[in-house]
Amino acid sequence: MLDQLKAYFGFDRFLPLQEEIIAKVLAKCDTLVLMPTGGGKSLCYQLPALRFKGITLVVSPLIALMKDQVDGLQANGVPAGMLNSTMTAQEVSQVQEQAQQGQLKILYVAPERLALSGFQRFLHSLDVSLIAIDEAHCISEWGHDFRPDYRNLKSLRQEFPGVPVIALTATATKPVREDILTQLGLQKPEIFISSFNRPNLTYTIQPKTDPLGDLLGLLEKHQGQSAIIYRFSRKATEETATELSDRGFSALPYHAGLERDLRRETQEKFIRDQVQIVVATVAFGMGIDKPDVRLVVHYDLPKTIEGYYQETGRAGRDGSPSDCVLFYSYGDRSKQEYFIGQIEDDDEQNKARVKLDQLLGLCDLQTCRRAYLMEYLGEAWPKTDCGGCDICLLPREEFDATIAAQKILSTAIRTGERFGVNYLVDVLRGAANKAVRSRGHHELSVFGVAKDVDSDELKELVRSLVSKGLLAQQGSGYPTLAVSQQGRNFLNNRETLTLSRPKQVVVARQENLSQGPSGRDQAYDTKLFDELAALRLQIATEREIPAYQIFGNKALQQMAFHMPQDEEGFSRISGVGETKLREFSRPFLKVITEYLQANVQEATPTRVPVNAPRKRVRGISTSIRETKDLIAQGLSLEEVAEQRGISETTIRSHLERFVQEGGQIDLAHLMPSEDRRLEIEAAFEEMGEARLTPVRDYLGDDFTWEELAVVRLDMRQRQAQGEPVA
Repeated sequence: MLDQLKAYFGFDRFLPLQEEIIAKVLAKCDTLVLMPTGGGKSLCYQLPALRFKGITLVVSPLIALMKDQVDGLQANGVPAGMLNSTMTAQEVSQVQEQAQQGQLKILYVAPERLALSGFQRFLHSLDVSLIAIDEAHCISEWGHDFRPDYRNLKSLRQEFPGVPVIALTATATKPVREDILTQLGLQKPEIFISSFNRPNLTYTIQPKTDPLGDLLGLLEKHQGQSAIIYRFSRKATEETATELSDRGFSALPYHAGLERDLRRETQEKFIRDQVQIVVATVAFGMGIDKPDVRLVVHYDLPKTIEGYYQETGRAGRDGSPSDCVLFYSYGDRSKQEYFIGQIEDDDEQNKARVKLDQLLGLCDLQTCRRAYLMEYLGEAWPKTDCGGCDICLLPREEFDATIAAQKILSTAIRTGERFGVNYLVDVLRGAANKAVRSRGHHELSVFGVAKDVDSDELKELVRSLVSKGLLAQQGSGYPTLAVSQQGRNFLNNRETLTLSRPKQVVVARQENLSQGPSGRDQAYDTKLFDELAALRLQIATEREIPAYQIFGNKALQQMAFHMPQDEEGFSRISGVGETKLREFSRPFLKVITEYLQANVQEATPTRVPVNAPRKRVRGISTSIRETKDLIAQGLSLEEVAEQRGISETTIRSHLERFVQEGGQIDLAHLMPSEDRRLEIEAAFEEMGEARLTPVRDYLGDDFTWEELAVVRLDMRQRQAQGEPVA
């Protein structure tokens, strides 16, 4: 198994539990696997698929997820295919024929297809060795993402009684786990539960007082890095994406109301690093396997803890430190309660209320948030300081909240215990607005007793009193606040109340939040990393696949640290299997060799820790500048490549990088004739400029790759200068 792990996937060792799970699957045992995002679930069926004689059938809920998995497997030399609704009848027929002829080892299918009688006949024509159910929590009505089509999976098990089944999920509480076992009819299953802890993620929940300002600060901190921002509504996603774009950020909206082609295009741009930020509803992300998302922000309150855990799990899949920030306000809480009140089915409404209360418990915590998450997911967490949430990272202080609590509770009583938080705050702060005056509450003794306290601080105090049980919410929608019996005892007995709050160290706060647990204290050359990343992007663009499917950042960091000089050294890089060694070692080794030669006279290269957050590097490497200078002397791409002893692909990559960093190059001597230039530009306008291949296919073989690359480079230069390109 280790030989195949290295040969196909480029890894020298298994992650925790992988080896044990794979052994059970190879022994044809039914298996349930609970493993966090980034824990290596997919390998638990992909590696056995290579050992089994027949084909492995993988049921996956999202087309984007299928495509990403299939592209990644094919890049590793694993024969894989997929069947989904976006494919033409001819494409479907071709894949089915490949499967029937034994040319595929893994076939991904959508659950909807299982109900089709024609598809069932096709499945019976295959030699099925293993059935894998991905995102298995979708089969349970107790899960956060129930899908009725998943209920067809039980019949799949009945149709193939002797075939082992492996069900996999990243989020499943005990009731959901039991439901999965029942619904799938797993026989004497082996159950593996990995730790749900993601040590590289830092969880932060902060008051939603200035969300846009706080968001801008977070994005500045993660400048040039990938981020997902979740909003509650479709309209809000578009508004926030526009606000960010207006401020110079690379951002696009994503929600189910957009046309399918536009959603797919946005998704493609994100995974290929052509856009840094996606502002989305929860419709986005489940099919994204992008490893280097450094920031996930919940701008609004999520619906459930399971949803929150899964959505934050889209950050840091490569194991590097990443931030997960949730903005929490009393208004968002009321909004959720209003929508829950609209659910007609009483049972469903009660389930939604329970899930919201559990989420609010996480938000109202004054103790470790990671501990709460782990214990909710059924994992014991004995530590009191996780070192990776705002409660544990930020210095906290206790304060005497007795007088403030007395004022709030007294105001609730004097106003009749029939108003919500905003009205109570108005009275406490002495806001003589029409609503307050019309009820005569401006004449109460409690009117203005807390006018020196900020309204957001008062709302936080009200929230704390609710969580402490001194105040009770009544009604749904926009609930009113009543003093509980416990609250009345507090007033009558003149009890004291101590609460905790973060110390006011705003600057240190943002610096500390992304640290998290430290990784290996290994360093890599940042300039070489950028040159390797530029080559990776060029190859990925030509192949029309995401850059991380060539190599992940960790692999490039190892290359930039170890600087291998030959294939043997290159093969020891994590993620380099036989296929990638054969296809990519030569160009990447060439970049490393050229870099070493160009920098042999320089001081020790600048190195940063391998696991440190990537910073956007401003400035251009010596090698790229040398390429630019030769072009400026009037040489062609071919002549520069020959003179420097490197490929034209690398030369094009250097020029792309130079323009991307704001540089300008005189391309006049490289440009085709005016007629050909206009024709090429029109093709880019029609097909999009992200990829050269569709434009070449559109124009035909009469146009060279160099012509297309130079015209695109010129278009991007003019766009950067604000000039029209057509």
